[in-house]
Amino acid sequence: MEDIVIIGLGQTPVGEHWELSVRQLGVDVIQQAIKDGAGMRPDAIYIGSFLTSMVSRQANLGSLLTDHAGMRGVESFTVEAAEASSAAALRMAVIAIRSGYINSALAVGVEKPTDKVGGEVDDALMQGADYDFEGTQGLAMTGQAALLKQRYLHETHLEANALAPFPMIAHRNAVGNPYAMFRRAITPQLYAKAAMISAPLNLFDMAPYADGAAAVLLTRASLVPKNLNHPVIRIIGAGSAIDRLALHDRPNPLKFSAVTHSFNKACRKAGISPKELGFFEVDDAFSIYAALSLEAMGIAGHGEAPRMASEGYFDHDGRLPILTMGGRKARGNTLGASGLYQAVEACLQLRDEAGDAQLAGNPKRAAIQSLGGPASTVVTHILEL
Repeated sequence: MEDIVIIGLGQTPVGEHWELSVRQLGVDVIQQAIKDGAGMRPDAIYIGSFLTSMVSRQANLGSLLTDHAGMRGVESFTVEAAEASSAAALRMAVIAIRSGYINSALAVGVEKPTDKVGGEVDDALMQGADYDFEGTQGLAMTGQAALLKQRYLHETHLEANALAPFPMIAHRNAVGNPYAMFRRAITPQLYAKAAMISAPLNLFDMAPYADGAAAVLLTRASLVPKNLNHPVIRIIGAGSAIDRLALHDRPNPLKFSAVTHSFNKACRKAGISPKELGFFEVDDAFSIYAALSLEAMGIAGHGEAPRMASEGYFDHDGRLPILTMGGRKARGNTLGASGLYQAVEACLQLRDEAGDAQLAGNPKRAAIQSLGGPASTVVTHILEL
């Protein structure tokens, strides 16, 4: 079966873009990705976004962004899977090309949570969970993550600051990423002094909401433009899975089953074992999510992920680097656009174009994984140079 490859990348700096609209952010990355892809015009555009219709009061992004990017007549629509929306858009693009109906596609992620403030954003975010049984009771995503962390610390007998290595890795790696929102390393002491958001979840355990957009252009290997001036990145495996939406419906809330299924599917499709990965862009919307995901994939045993992180296993020069350009925590949490930021960053690493954030040893293979809600929807892709 012919390879599907990523030939073009686009991303905006992550931040509070008060002066920019969703339209401007989305069109910018579409144009970047097409330019980086030697001008190839996509047959279809799939746009991942979670909150835009609620927070920015704009639906029908397929028409809006495609029109303003100057591509009227192209197939385009929005894909929604909570925070995994743009990862799902990438999945749709791969499936569409694989089906044979189209030859090229753009996957776009765009989000602008700063169009609302405070509780309005949190209320909108709860629509990615079971709103009837969780949201209406006032249980926000931060509260869910706090309950998971509390249960995790109880079961594993770890100290309150055991998860500190995950935001520390993210912030240290973001220093070299010019697109990241927080380019400053943090210390264990700073983590320990951080204010509580929802005990035992502190300020550094949660990724800050931010505006941004990212895009990738895909096509068949046989159709890569001859004037492309950089390596192509193959998508060799993918897997998507869902779990029970409500945490209270799960037999074990600390077992991220959809992560297990999604990751195993992707590895089987790629024909590899986890040991063959050069790095992993894990989802760290909350530090507890990163730990539970690594354990669900069998990379760490139950309660072992924090120790492995503290011992350098996941560092830039470790056995399996994670969050190589800051993750959601330090790059900034662009919610539904986060999955495509992962894809762009992984491609930059594989193309040896990550600048000061570049991994040593020229890695050839990476996994990227995006979670919608508390791992209610999980999308994993495996990329290879």
